[in-house]
Amino acid sequence: MQEQGGAIPRSLFVFSLLYGGLAVLAGVLGTKLASLGHWPLLGDLAVESGIFAFLLLVVLSSAVAELFGQNMANRLVRYGFIPLIVSMILLTLVIHVVPPAPFWSDQDAFARLLGQGARMQFAGLISYGTSQTLNVALFSRIAGGQGKFLLLRAWVASMLSQIVDTVLFISISFYGVVDQSGQAMPIVQIMEGQIISKLVLSTIMVPPFIYLFVQLGRRLDRAS
Repeated sequence: MQEQGGAIPRSLFVFSLLYGGLAVLAGVLGTKLASLGHWPLLGDLAVESGIFAFLLLVVLSSAVAELFGQNMANRLVRYGFIPLIVSMILLTLVIHVVPPAPFWSDQDAFARLLGQGARMQFAGLISYGTSQTLNVALFSRIAGGQGKFLLLRAWVASMLSQIVDTVLFISISFYGVVDQSGQAMPIVQIMEGQIISKLVLSTIMVPPFIYLFVQLGRRLDRAS
């Protein structure tokens, strides 16, 4: 991500490192379902914990778009495929190829929590690339784009991109899959719960975090 005519800005370097780590961490955290509590009119909400890291990816790509433009943010999203694919390959090798130590008894639990089939891995890559690219595009163009209505653009772009992410991931992962009783997976119901939960979190997390990261980026660059 070399800037033309000079070194990488400090904020871009820091945000890129954080982005790569969070891209990997999102998949690991996603193995736990988290409760968001009981909400009036919405009922009990639950979401996979990877959303906390994924929303920070949304914030980081949006902050880069605000500070350095849409093209740079799109490059960040594309580079994010590298740690994602490398982590998937390493997890697959460690689970299925590298034998566990004879005195270690947690192989089954490790494989159950961190092992994803090829279909879910493919779904994750497609939903990540599509939703993050959409987020950057919407954030960069809504309400006049860069420099205007920062919190509004971040909120709207994150909500719409999270809907697309959920629809793609669940459709690709579970369409045509049947449960132990032979019934088709209720993908519409799964989508509804996940979308509502993600919209709530997008509303709570994204506006304050995008403001903080944009301010942090400007401070880092002033200090460099």
